[in-house]
Amino acid sequence: MSKQKPLRFFFSGVVHSTTYLLISLCFLSSCQSKKTKSDLDIVFTQDTLNVGYTYWWEESGPFIGYCGKEYGLVFSGIVTQIDSPTNEAAPLYISQRGTIAIEEVYKIKPLESHGYANQKYFVSDCFNNLDVSVGDKVLVFCYDYEDQISIPGPNSIVPISDFDHPLVQATKRYIDEDEDAAAIKRDSSLWSAYGYGKQVDQLLRCKEHTEDAISK
Repeated sequence: MSKQKPLRFFFSGVVHSTTYLLISLCFLSSCQSKKTKSDLDIVFTQDTLNVGYTYWWEESGPFIGYCGKEYGLVFSGIVTQIDSPTNEAAPLYISQRGTIAIEEVYKIKPLESHGYANQKYFVSDCFNNLDVSVGDKVLVFCYDYEDQISIPGPNSIVPISDFDHPLVQATKRYIDEDEDAAAIKRDSSLWSAYGYGKQVDQLLRCKEHTEDAISK
């Protein structure tokens, strides 16, 4: 029996070393979830981001401009307050102030002086005609105008049922692919079901025309 002990201990050591190596490799590779561009770790401050309403823009929503304008800020959150409409901005538009508590941020565009700085709360007066109530979850698309975050209208605040909503996942895929129109082709039916089919088709046409021009 004494002659077999070293052999048993040898194999035991090999097993433990192999197990340790596999665990180490696991954490260094596949066992760690690979972060993407839209997986942002935000340490929120208890401050408020006041966002201007670019009411004069002709388009609002997740996709604007013929070839798509880059996002300035994209996030999901919970509506915490909606004030009554006022005539403060009359005759330009009906002002209705609302507040959203930001839960997850998916895109931050670096701006020189007035960018997003980890604020927990979003406030704007673009809530008129927006069909949401306090407590609702929303997906929000902001852009930039004159070096400041802006929002072009209520269509840029999209009601969602939860933070894993298919539109959230589709938005993250689009951001992960540098907002390339080709990345939303697989989700065109989904966007169409929520009323954004024309905007998606427009971006895809731009993509095709651009590629055709380059190939000639």
